[in-house]
Amino acid sequence: MKVALINTSDAGGGAAEACMRLLKALQLQQVDVGMVVQDKRRTEARVYSIDKSAIDKAHSNFNFFYERLPFIAFQARDKSVRFAFSTANTGTDISEEQVIKDADILHLHWTNSGFLSIKDLKKLFALNKPIVWTLHDMWAFTGGCHYAGACKHFINQCGNCYFLRSPDDDDISYSGWLRKSDMYTAAKNISFVTCSNWLGRVAKQSSLLKNASIQAIPNPIDTDIFSPKNKAAARARWNIDPSAKIILFGAANINDRRKGITYLVEALHHLKNNYPQNSPVEMVIFGKNKHFDTTTLPFPVHQLNIISSPGDLAEIYSIANVYVSPSVEDNLPNTIMEAMACGTPAVAFNTGGIPDLIDHQQNGYLAEFESAPDLAAGIHQLLNSANANEFSTAARDKVLREFNNEKVAGQYIGLYRSILNKGSI
Repeated sequence: MKVALINTSDAGGGAAEACMRLLKALQLQQVDVGMVVQDKRRTEARVYSIDKSAIDKAHSNFNFFYERLPFIAFQARDKSVRFAFSTANTGTDISEEQVIKDADILHLHWTNSGFLSIKDLKKLFALNKPIVWTLHDMWAFTGGCHYAGACKHFINQCGNCYFLRSPDDDDISYSGWLRKSDMYTAAKNISFVTCSNWLGRVAKQSSLLKNASIQAIPNPIDTDIFSPKNKAAARARWNIDPSAKIILFGAANINDRRKGITYLVEALHHLKNNYPQNSPVEMVIFGKNKHFDTTTLPFPVHQLNIISSPGDLAEIYSIANVYVSPSVEDNLPNTIMEAMACGTPAVAFNTGGIPDLIDHQQNGYLAEFESAPDLAAGIHQLLNSANANEFSTAARDKVLREFNNEKVAGQYIGLYRSILNKGSI
C-alpha cells in the first residue's frame, strides 16, 4: 500500500503541521508514504516538492499572486478577508508526478494558495485512484471561503457572499460552488475525513457533501516531543519570572481575525479589574505579529515571535500555568493540543472542534462563545485552582489517550485498507 499525502507546504500553518505529523505517524507504522508539496521548507526525505527549478518556483509564485490579486483588488470587501477566500482558479497539474503515479491512494489535505486549482483536482480524480481528503477547514464544501462564520449559504448553494464587496446571486462564490459541484460529479471513489466532529457535522449539512462518505479522525501529535518539561529550568532559559503566574497565547499569525485577539484583550482587562491575583501575572505570546500592540494588555508581556522548533515550543508551553485560545472559528487547533500534551490546561471558547479537546472543568475550561468575561473567569479558575496538578494531569492524559501517533495512524490505515478492499471486490 503506497500513500501520497498532498498539501501546499510542509511547514507554516496548522494544516501543514498536521500533515507532516501524519506522515511521521504513518511511517512509524511502516506505511509506504510520501508527501507532495508545492513549497518544501524542511529536509524530510519523503517530502517531494513540485518546484524543482527556478522556473517552477516562479510559476508557483505567479499562481499564488494570480489567485490572490483579483480577489483582493476587485472582490474582497476589505483587507481583513484577503486570505479568507480561495478561488482555486489557478494551480499546477501534479497528476504526472512519479510519486502520484506510483501511489495506490491519494490523500489530499490543504491545497490552496495557488497549489491545486479545481481543474487540477479534477485531473487527480480522473486517475481513478482512491482519494482520501482530510478537511482542515470548510473550503471543500463552500463557494470559496475557508470558514463561513454565521453564513449558512453552503447548506443550499453559495452566492451573495458576505466576504465580497458587491455580493449577488451570481458572484464568485456561486461560480465556485458550481465548479465544485461539477468536480464532485467526476469523483467516483472519494472519502472525506474531518479533523473534528464539529466539521464532520457541518460538512454533512452542506449541499456538496451531504451524500459523501465522511468520518472524523483527529490530527496526531508526538507526545514524546510535546511533553511536560521542567518548569523552573524552562523559565530560567526564557527569562521568565519563576514566581509569576503565566498566561500563554500563540498562533501562526496572532492578527488572524479568527484567532480572536480582541476577545483576549477584553478578557485580560476583565481579569485584571475583577479578579485580584495573589501573585504577579505575566503574558507570554508567540507567533507572527505585524500589527498588534502588546502594550494594550494589562499585564507585562514577553513576546517571542515565531517559534519553529518543536522542542522550544514544548518548553514554552511548559512555562505557562494556562494556555488561552480566544479563537472564534477553528477546527482542531494544534496549539491547544500541544499545550495539553505538555500538561498545560487550556481556556477557550466553546466553538468549532475545540470541545473535542477540552472537557469543561476537567482538563480545561470551555467559555461561553464570544464572552470575554467568561473567558476571564476560566483563566482565573485555572490560575488559582487548588487542583492545578489534576487539571495538568488530565490535560496530558486526554492527549495520550486520544491523539497519539499510533491510534491516529491506525484509524487512517483502517480507512485506507477498507477503501482498497472495496475497490478489489
